Amino acid sequence: MVDTDARTAWQLFHLNWLPIAAMGCLLALGLPITGLSLEPVAYGVTLAIAAFLLGSAYCHRMVKGELADPKLVFSLGTIGQIILTCAIVGPLSYVAGKMNWPLQDQALLAIDRALGLDPEPIARYVNDHPWLADCLARGYGLIKWPLLGIPVVLALTARYVRLQLFMLAMSLALAVTIAISAVVPAIGTYYGLQLPAAHFPEINTAIYAGQLRDILALRDGSLHELRLFFLSGIVSFPSFHAASAVLYMWALWPVRGIGGIAAALNLLMIAATPVIGAHYLIDVAGGVAVAAASIWAVKFYLEWLGRAARVPAAPASSPAWQPSLAE
Repeated sequence: MVDTDARTAWQLFHLNWLPIAAMGCLLALGLPITGLSLEPVAYGVTLAIAAFLLGSAYCHRMVKGELADPKLVFSLGTIGQIILTCAIVGPLSYVAGKMNWPLQDQALLAIDRALGLDPEPIARYVNDHPWLADCLARGYGLIKWPLLGIPVVLALTARYVRLQLFMLAMSLALAVTIAISAVVPAIGTYYGLQLPAAHFPEINTAIYAGQLRDILALRDGSLHELRLFFLSGIVSFPSFHAASAVLYMWALWPVRGIGGIAAALNLLMIAATPVIGAHYLIDVAGGVAVAAASIWAVKFYLEWLGRAARVPAAPASSPAWQPSLAE
């Protein structure tokens, strides 16, 4: 069963290159069209790290063949793909933002208020409880650690197929999120409310300040060079913080002793998204929907792959390979 899972995961690992390559091509085409450029040193170092990890995974597989340690191959290879993906989607979100479609803050704010979820009293309540503001600020930063932790945990627990499905779902969710954000751009709740960040002194608004600075600079043409390590999250609708939280919970849920903890921490990250990330509540709902759709799509593909492998039936002496659906 482990060998079957590893073979299925290796097939999915190569499938993951399709959305990564597609987003990479869009970035390569979009940079010269929009007049944006990448600061070469940081970008080159990041690509070198990703190439080293990916090269190590492929070399180990080629040298050891089918007997290669799948824990090592999939942890190194997937972390390499994640680093490469992050290096692409950050600048790509700026290329999408450069399309300068009309800001939709007032429309998103109106939807929130129509649902009875006005962001101003929510922010005021958090500001009046500094302990809660601090807790949410810590929760919002939890988006980073699972990107390296999930490949290690799932590889060590031999959940190779689930790891590759997570990577594929995350790539799809990122692609859809950036595409939607290009035509539904927004800055954030404080901008929509026409309130300065200083209006809520107990809330850490550094994230909002960064996205406000970069979005306005993109739209007035004063931002030209993208410095990879200093990019802000400029996507409002749908929220990828919310989407990533759902993806992280789904990926780690089957792991005993970790799944429950991961669920609690990621629910905290979702709760922090409207206040610390200055996201509208509809942004959060949109992010959850994108993640759920991406998970459904990759699970549907795996089921289709299993059916395709069983038709036509193989001779009894040579049983047909079937992807494992256990994970």
